[in-house]
Amino acid sequence: MPKVIVQHRVADYDQWFPVFTEHEAVRREHGATGHSVNRVVGDPNSIVIVNDFATLDGARAFSQDPSLPAAMARGGVEGAPQVWIVDEADARRY
Repeated sequence: MPKVIVQHRVADYDQWFPVFTEHEAVRREHGATGHSVNRVVGDPNSIVIVNDFATLDGARAFSQDPSLPAAMARGGVEGAPQVWIVDEADARRY
């Protein structure tokens, strides 16, 4: 399953999260099927998001969507995000 993993720091998680939620429609337009939001222990304003996509093309298109810079700015993202597009090779729940 293709994924777009994004790591960035935000000024205030509580300000950032509603903007992330509003941007869900854009993720869905590119075939997103779900996500997880993770906060770094000891630094709750450092965020790692794992977005699941139906196709690799959709994941790539989302990562280049022109609305992303403005959404990140409104959400208070600090600095440039780190972004990885990966294809899940194995996953298990314990």
